[in-house]
Amino acid sequence: MKYVFILMLLVVGAAAGAWGAAIVVRWNDDMTQTARIVPGERVFPMPPGVVPRDGELIVPKEQRDVAAKRPNPVKVTDASIAIGRERYVTFCVPCHGPEAKGGITGLVATKFIPTPDLTNAELQKQRTDGYWHSYIVVGGAVMPAYGEALSSQEAWHIVNFLRSVAQK
Repeated sequence: MKYVFILMLLVVGAAAGAWGAAIVVRWNDDMTQTARIVPGERVFPMPPGVVPRDGELIVPKEQRDVAAKRPNPVKVTDASIAIGRERYVTFCVPCHGPEAKGGITGLVATKFIPTPDLTNAELQKQRTDGYWHSYIVVGGAVMPAYGEALSSQEAWHIVNFLRSVAQK
């Protein structure tokens, strides 16, 4: 009788071990087969001609020259610059630094590619407001897209803030 009990314990233990191994295999396999989602990236490309929630057409980064021609619809006011500063602190300071000087002043930039000096007067002259807005919304070569985190209006406020901190 004692041997039958030990045999039954071994059978139950083997079944539990096989069940646990099956769960581990399925868990690991599921983790390697799922789509990788990275913050700041879209899981799927937006169809052409789609208008986002705030009602403004997003021009893809491949058409940056078209986006650069768009005028800034947000008037430069103290309120706009204040909103832009708040959004800049939230989204841009980690890379571009608190004073927008670029280089390695941001915490992320110290471990990544140094960012440009956004206060540089020459750089500011070369780029239109529409260009800056496009870069913020759809991203660039290294910069992530913030179009899903910021409204188009907020991106225009950031542009106004960047224009206000430019060196004269």
